[in-house]
Amino acid sequence: MPRSIRPDAVLIQAVIAGALSFAHLHDLAAAAGQSGWKAWAYPVSVDLLLVAAWRRLRTARRDRSAWTWFVIALAASLGANVATAGLLDLAHVPAWLRILVAGWPALAFLGGTLLVHTPATTDEPAPAVDDTPAAPQAELQRTDVPEPASAPAPAPDVPELDPAPPAPPTHAPAAPPVPAALLDHARKIADAHQASTGAPMPADMLSARLGLPAPMTDAIAAQLQLA
Repeated sequence: MPRSIRPDAVLIQAVIAGALSFAHLHDLAAAAGQSGWKAWAYPVSVDLLLVAAWRRLRTARRDRSAWTWFVIALAASLGANVATAGLLDLAHVPAWLRILVAGWPALAFLGGTLLVHTPATTDEPAPAVDDTPAAPQAELQRTDVPEPASAPAPAPDVPELDPAPPAPPTHAPAAPPVPAALLDHARKIADAHQASTGAPMPADMLSARLGLPAPMTDAIAAQLQLA
């Protein structure tokens, strides 16, 4: 959607300044011998050169030619404003001012052409080129690859020893005592499982449900006769 133009103090000030500067340039050109439409063309030429230089400065602030033409156009505009403020007798314009006014069209055309057709130089610095010679790459050798195994050396002759006597049988540790309350709790869990599934509850499932050490769960499973 197009944006609506709202009244703004800066915009109003710009219109007033542009109108006054336009009128001063016209009066100066008319006093210098440029009558009719030629006197109206001079303000347009000065403002166009000023705008062209300003647009060039937006893209390349370090462009000296853009700054030069901006200062020239600004001096022409300010000079006309000051000259028509009573400091110059417009009825008797000096010869040097007539020469400047007459030569302005060629000067403005030259400035506008140079601003438009001269390539703009960007302010970004060129990327630095690293002239340092690259270090030679060292050859890497893998150390995790095992070396080929050599042939095993023959084992020395070892005299045969008498077999050691068999160790005496060790008795299995006695099952820990199971509290009656814990046994009743385990029996309720096993009975509930058998009632719901129709099959006895495995010992490992009971161990997971109780969360007790293995010897204790084995003792409970043995008393409940679980597989």
